[in-house]
Amino acid sequence: MRQEQKKARKKWLIGLAVLAVVAGCASPPEPTAGYDTTPAPPAAVQPAAAPAGGALPRVMVLVDEKSLGTIPTEETAALTAHRLLAAGFTVVNQDMARSNIKREQELRKMAGDARGAAVLGLEFGADVVIMGDAVAKPSARRIAESNLRTYQAVVTLQAIRTDNSAVLATASEDASVIGVDDAAGSSKALKAAAAKSVDALLPAMTAAWQRSGAAASGAFPHRVTLSVGGVDQMWKLKAVREHLRGMNEAARNVTQRSYTAGLAVFDLETAEPPEEFAERLVLAPPAGLKMQVLNLGPGKIDLRAVAQ
Repeated sequence: MRQEQKKARKKWLIGLAVLAVVAGCASPPEPTAGYDTTPAPPAAVQPAAAPAGGALPRVMVLVDEKSLGTIPTEETAALTAHRLLAAGFTVVNQDMARSNIKREQELRKMAGDARGAAVLGLEFGADVVIMGDAVAKPSARRIAESNLRTYQAVVTLQAIRTDNSAVLATASEDASVIGVDDAAGSSKALKAAAAKSVDALLPAMTAAWQRSGAAASGAFPHRVTLSVGGVDQMWKLKAVREHLRGMNEAARNVTQRSYTAGLAVFDLETAEPPEEFAERLVLAPPAGLKMQVLNLGPGKIDLRAVAQ
């Protein structure tokens, strides 16, 4: 009887052991130390790839800004620069453009139009100049015989490419705030209007810059009109034209626009700013010629060819 009880007990223990093994095989394995067992997210939620040609331009900000209608201030310029830096742009050091008050006034006048802004931007190494006007004024009357007053600001901005003076984007927004103090109220109104203008301008400016191909690696972002004087013989014209069309790493889409009285005019796209491309032509001129620089401007080079 005791032997039968021992055998039954032994079978019962063996059965428990088998059940434990089976249960262990069915449970999920423990994560191995040193490895991430988190499943990868589906492809649909992976972060979007950066757009082709993600390089952003160097930007200079120049805004003619008045608080209370007459007092110069820098609320819009500071906010614009802050938003640009946060978005990954390189901002040209504004202190370079403010060496003294007289120079600053000259720069403001110079940037009165797109071409003036382009010239100014090239001077300080910018690819794009954001220029515009901002003004804040208080209302004539206070609210309900209280100390409160309405302050309204209007900010108009436009982004100008410096290589060809093209307008990339524009934005104009206004904002109204209520305040007690004139300085604080005008400042808040300017910041509110500037934020709206910058938020509208930056996406449009970036899209236009990338559509133009200026940000793409290996692109030829600079459109240049090249005028070459002294081309009084056909062999000189042929030498200049073939030399330009052979500069595959520096220029492309070379088109001869006109040739009159020894002056040849070409349209082309360059990988370098106009001043650097002009230096390249002077240092490595067409065969049998020397090149002299007569004038440089935004998207424009004037040269003179002289036979060696």
